[in-house]
Amino acid sequence: MDISFKVATREDCEIIAEMVVQLTTEICQLTRAQHFEIDLKSTARRCFKLMGEGHYSAIIGFYQNEPIAVATMTETYALYAGGKIGVVQEFYVSDAYRSHGVGSMLIEQVQAYGHERSWSCLELCTPPLPEFERTLSFYQRNGLVPVGGRKMRQMFT
Repeated sequence: MDISFKVATREDCEIIAEMVVQLTTEICQLTRAQHFEIDLKSTARRCFKLMGEGHYSAIIGFYQNEPIAVATMTETYALYAGGKIGVVQEFYVSDAYRSHGVGSMLIEQVQAYGHERSWSCLELCTPPLPEFERTLSFYQRNGLVPVGGRKMRQMFT
C-alpha cells in the first residue's frame, strides 16, 4: 500500500477537522458516552487558529490522494520528562485502512517529526478502556509504554 504523508498546513484544517470529528464520534459511540461536544465547522476554525499561532501541528496520511489518517500534536515542556516533549492530541486512521500498517507508518512519521524538534519523548492518552484495548495494544507494539494514570479534565466556560 503506497501511503504518502505530509506535515499539514493551515490549508488542511478542514481535512484535519473531518478526521478528528470522526475519531471523537467513534469514541462516543463505542463508549456510549458523550465525551466531546465538537462540530466540523468550529473544529476547522479552531484548528486554523491554533496552527496559525504555532501551537498545533499535524501529519496527514494519504492513499490515492484521499486523506486516510491524521496525527495532531502539540509541543510542551515537562521537567519529569527531560524538557521539551511532544504530545499527540488526536490519532486517527480511517476504519477501512486499519490493520494494514498505516497506523505504524503514521507513528513513525510522528517520531521523526519529534526527533527533528529534539523532543525528549512522545506522550499520548488512549481512548477509554476496555473499549479501546486494541488501541492500547497497537501503541505498545509501536514502542509506547503505559506510564499510569488516567486522563482528567475540567472544562472552563
